[in-house]
Amino acid sequence: MKGFPKTFCAVLAACGLGLVFLASAALLAQDRQQQELIEPTLQSDDLPGQGTSPAVPPAAEAPALSSDYVIGPEDVLSIDVFNVPELSRLVVRVANDGTISLPLLGPVPAAGMSALQLRSELEATWGKSYLEKPQVTVYVQEFHSRPVSVIGAVEKPGLYQLAGPRTLIEMLSLAGGLAKRTSAPAGRTVYVTRKEGFEDFQPVEGIELVASDKVEINLQRLLYSREAALNIEIKPLDIISVSKADVVYVVGEVRKPGGFVLEDRERITVLQALAMAEGLSGTAARGSARIIRRSQDGSRTEIPVDLSKVLKGKSQDVELAANDILFVPTSTGKAAAKRAADTAIATISGLFIYGRL
Repeated sequence: MKGFPKTFCAVLAACGLGLVFLASAALLAQDRQQQELIEPTLQSDDLPGQGTSPAVPPAAEAPALSSDYVIGPEDVLSIDVFNVPELSRLVVRVANDGTISLPLLGPVPAAGMSALQLRSELEATWGKSYLEKPQVTVYVQEFHSRPVSVIGAVEKPGLYQLAGPRTLIEMLSLAGGLAKRTSAPAGRTVYVTRKEGFEDFQPVEGIELVASDKVEINLQRLLYSREAALNIEIKPLDIISVSKADVVYVVGEVRKPGGFVLEDRERITVLQALAMAEGLSGTAARGSARIIRRSQDGSRTEIPVDLSKVLKGKSQDVELAANDILFVPTSTGKAAAKRAADTAIATISGLFIYGRL
């Protein structure tokens, strides 16, 4: 009986330790359960960047991609499913029928969707039969479905892809801007050709509908005015053509013959052309000049111009059109007199030098 209290106390102590151990285990299990409930929340879409593969950036963060970019044929997509090695770092090209081929799913429609829409569609499709709450990333790796051609008097003509909404001025900037003076400089107009036409065209000063599928825009007003209606939005398959500046030619008896570019004007006058050519030479036949003009059908027309009267203001200062040639012939009498004068000067100079010898 004397040992009973000691035994009883030992049993009570053991029971107490057991209860403490069970309570601690229950608390640990509860903490672990709460942690498991928290972790999926941290991997959800509420915290972008968590739970995605570091090798493939999210489509919405792509620097050249607009969130509303519409995927099309020939685009190259990078697709990644988090924590599924077999479905990670997939690179697929959109077929001409608008589909992509993926493991477990086969052909999947992709054209006509944004990257975010395709991501949601793949998460739903994979999650329906194969994966539990898959986290998918879709990134447009190469753009090929929305080309725009920029040609004519620009620094870098070529084919450009629309990665998002772009205006006419933005497309000209992507092409390096207008051609500089060292090459064929830009003219006065830019043309935009659209395959489906301009059904919603609104007439504004500076823009003209020259055909159902083509508009002509005044380049100077586009660049130097604040008229937003001229800076139209560019669509896939548009063709942007910047006209080259027109040229007039002055040849014959002038001090600086050559071709002169009409950069910011449509026409110049005869006097303006002579000023560009630095004036007439001493042997010019002023009364026999003529303008040589070729028509669109190839025919040639010559327009006589009396430069003596034009210079004195007694005759109209005729306008020169693009590609006109102002020809100033040589005066036979003046040329003979000049040759005689040159010969006389040479003779006198020779006698003078001989006499001094």
